[in-house]
Amino acid sequence: MKIESTDQDIRTMLSSGYYRIPRFQRPYSWDRENIQEFWDDIVRDNPTDYFIGSMVVYKDGQQRYGVVDGQQRLTTITILLCVLRNVLADLGQKDLAEGIHGLIERRNIDNKPEFIVSTETSYPFFQDRIQKWGKPAVKVEPLHEEGNLEAAFEQLKSLISDALTSLASDTTLSEKKRKELAQHKLIAVRDALLNLKLIFIKLEEEDDAYIIFETLNTRGKDLSLTDLVKNHLTKHIKSKNPASDQVKIKWQQLLETIEGSSADLDTDTFIHHFWLSRYDYLPAKTLFKELKKRVGVNDAPGFLDAVLEDAALYRSIHEVAYGKWAKEEGRIEQGLSALMLFRVQQQTPCVLSLLREYRTTKKLKKKHIEDAIVAIEKFHFLFTAVTSQRSSGGISGMYAALGRRLYEAKDTQASVEVIKDLKQKLRDRVPSLDEVRALFPEVIYTDNVTRQRKLVKYILVGLDQTTPSPIVVDYDQMTIEHLAPQSLIGQGEYNEAIVGQLGNLLLVSDDLNAKLKDKPFKEKKQILLKSGFKLPEEMKAATTWGATEIRQRTQIFADRGYNDTWKL
Repeated sequence: MKIESTDQDIRTMLSSGYYRIPRFQRPYSWDRENIQEFWDDIVRDNPTDYFIGSMVVYKDGQQRYGVVDGQQRLTTITILLCVLRNVLADLGQKDLAEGIHGLIERRNIDNKPEFIVSTETSYPFFQDRIQKWGKPAVKVEPLHEEGNLEAAFEQLKSLISDALTSLASDTTLSEKKRKELAQHKLIAVRDALLNLKLIFIKLEEEDDAYIIFETLNTRGKDLSLTDLVKNHLTKHIKSKNPASDQVKIKWQQLLETIEGSSADLDTDTFIHHFWLSRYDYLPAKTLFKELKKRVGVNDAPGFLDAVLEDAALYRSIHEVAYGKWAKEEGRIEQGLSALMLFRVQQQTPCVLSLLREYRTTKKLKKKHIEDAIVAIEKFHFLFTAVTSQRSSGGISGMYAALGRRLYEAKDTQASVEVIKDLKQKLRDRVPSLDEVRALFPEVIYTDNVTRQRKLVKYILVGLDQTTPSPIVVDYDQMTIEHLAPQSLIGQGEYNEAIVGQLGNLLLVSDDLNAKLKDKPFKEKKQILLKSGFKLPEEMKAATTWGATEIRQRTQIFADRGYNDTWKL
């Protein structure tokens, strides 16, 4: 491993390369407290040679680097430079503003303007709404990460405004003198920012960067939530015999349950979801502070038992087979599996409460929990799997509140009322039919585009199950057939997006699939009819099978799915 480490200031770093924050990095997440601390570090009395940590990058071309560690600081530095540029421009200091802009955007070797720091996680918001000098060209509604970026920009803008307030209110100064002093203050902030020191760690390979990153983030790191909770419980649950220390034994069982899962579960996340399913809605970072208040000496043993008991339920949500579902519980199992397929987590505290009330307290019957799980499945199919809407904190809070109500419910009737409320709240948030119609064609599967294969099969099975048929079908033995064969891709209207679209797909047996192969539509149609396959009416009537027919059948699927199969 070749490591090159140098001491640099921010000015040198920004002047000597281009930096890309890859999509796989975590989103920008600095809050008001982080921003305030950063500002205080800059405007302190003696900022000379002030050290702000390290930057770990890997070479991504000539004078181009991918950022592995330090992205939060680098993004914040860029935001502050943008704010300074804008304020100086508003004061009429165009030359100073342009000087700062040269550390935000400059011409590359091809003589084209390029932002020095580019981020893929919030593209194009960061580039267009913050870095760009002038009126935004793209209308982008801020989502979670974009909201954090916008909040950081406004906070830094406010801090600079506050720094200039005393000048503006000093009536003894002329307008010219006020502008002059304001200019000096802004230059001082600029220079303090650009003089900040860091250790610039440069590596040849991306893989090497991750090794360094892991080392930097595991040595001397803060205790995890799991460690803190364990220590708190150990403190309050005394053991007379170290050989039978119940906290130690039960905690080990907890870790084995969660960390032994094939679903790659995280114990910190489990504890957070456990809390949300029973207590106040809190972010993970403030949970322990509240837990210390709520869980004292008398509560600790019961809390430990509850955590251990819920761990098994939690694992069965994410590793569905772990739940050992009975045959008559198959629809519940199917719903939980679908939620894992959709890769959603917001519902977890609520589902955890549902399983607890079903398996532990017995307040819910099979029909009740099945009704709830199916409703959640249908909602997230439309909301997450098809329309790819990003859930707000409102949905997470809704699920947590409902989970807490289930936990507090005194009897079956009260629990059933919560489920009724759950279904209504989900109905209120279901995407429109137009949204589903617009995005159904984007769910595709071919041999070259396999990312959505499981989702495609889920959709085809779901649609088939809501079509009346006397035949019992083993869907595990069914394969996906492309009616317009994949061999046509690249010929005329048959591109990947058309051939892979749901309207071109059928579920058939392996034997039938082998007979159909790459035959043209007319031959496939005859083979299907002769085999006794229940051919859809739109296919029976068709003499050709091109893009128009495929799109039409996809829309039929969208309508049927919305109004029948996944109707809440």
